[in-house]
Amino acid sequence: MTHKGKRYLDAVKRLDRERLYSPAEAVDLVKSLAVARFDETVELAMRLGVDPRRADQIVRGSLSLPFGTGRSVRVAVFAAGEAAAEARDAGADVVGSDELVTRIEKEGFLDFDVAIATPDLMVQVGKLGRILGPRGLMPNPRTGTVTLDVAKAVSEYKTGRVEYRTDRVGNIHVPVGKVSFDAAQLLGNVRSVLDEIQRAKPAASKGRYVRSVTLCSTMGPGVHVDSNRLRASAEELAASA
Repeated sequence: MTHKGKRYLDAVKRLDRERLYSPAEAVDLVKSLAVARFDETVELAMRLGVDPRRADQIVRGSLSLPFGTGRSVRVAVFAAGEAAAEARDAGADVVGSDELVTRIEKEGFLDFDVAIATPDLMVQVGKLGRILGPRGLMPNPRTGTVTLDVAKAVSEYKTGRVEYRTDRVGNIHVPVGKVSFDAAQLLGNVRSVLDEIQRAKPAASKGRYVRSVTLCSTMGPGVHVDSNRLRASAEELAASA
């Protein structure tokens, strides 16, 4: 059993699982509840009032977090010629065209976190749908991972661009930084995600769009955030900066 220190126990006493906390309060609690020996990732989870079984209600896209994710991201790029050279110069970890498709298909190579492709190679990359799709690695124009400007895409994902997509029950999970980030950085990233999800609201979504918001660290309990106070977090962010 993992030993829980005084800091953790004190924080747990302050955590009311029935209460909805302001974003600033939630960030402080998540940081105080994180007691793992590694720098835990902080994740924002949202339950949305959409029906992901309907194509016109899938919420999907990507955004650049203003303070990054705090983690190293391995990027694979499907490109040839000049685009491949640009991808390498931008810091891509793996670059290739037909040979990279074969390596993934035949050898099961999946040592990357993000896959980017130029439009002309999507016919070949499309063959990998059954492999990349279930893992959330399939390049897609909606997330900016099918593009002619591969150098820009590589740079963005290396410095804090994240993808989001509703799962089969309407939940979205997005990393918003590390416990080692200060409160203002985490709040800034949280606000960016919340604003982006609001902008991505499908026209077909009816009723209450944001059903619940929870913030937690890798090993910590979830802290429920009051969605009615999300707009007020701008003032809290400025006050804590």
